[in-house]
Amino acid sequence: MERPAAPAAHQAAEIRLTITSPERMRELGRQLAKLLRAGDLVMLSGELGAGKTTLTRGLGEGLGVRGAVTSPTFVIARVHPSLGDGPPLVHVDAYRLSGGLDEMEDLDLDVSLPDSVIVVEWGEGKVEELTEDRLQVVIHRAVGDTTDEVRHVTLTGLGERWSEAALETLTG
Repeated sequence: MERPAAPAAHQAAEIRLTITSPERMRELGRQLAKLLRAGDLVMLSGELGAGKTTLTRGLGEGLGVRGAVTSPTFVIARVHPSLGDGPPLVHVDAYRLSGGLDEMEDLDLDVSLPDSVIVVEWGEGKVEELTEDRLQVVIHRAVGDTTDEVRHVTLTGLGERWSEAALETLTG
């Protein structure tokens, strides 16, 4: 008896962008919001001041959620309900959390994920177990004594969900 073939691994979708201002970073968030749907996990990483919260602010605008999107550093997580029929935005800042998913269980992200768009800043090593389908966004900026506004953003879509998403639409 022949064994069924294993499903093909989904190729990671990746694009790289150069962003030249905070307003362009917000615009990237607004454009990215058009691709997002309930059940999506977006992991943001980058140095302090790289633009993670600015990108999330644009996501909130694009998703049409209630409330000003600000850094949830001290409250860890903030839920922004939709003002329309779209999904709520759950914005998490895992910077102060040292453990993995176990430490984040109190946030009930696994319960929120099917109905929400969850954005986690500083989530590497902490939330990957939530789903194989996730969008990783890495923002690089010049460090040191600089006023350079340029950011290099790499978006990598992992899993079946992102193999079908049109990330390339974000480049134009």
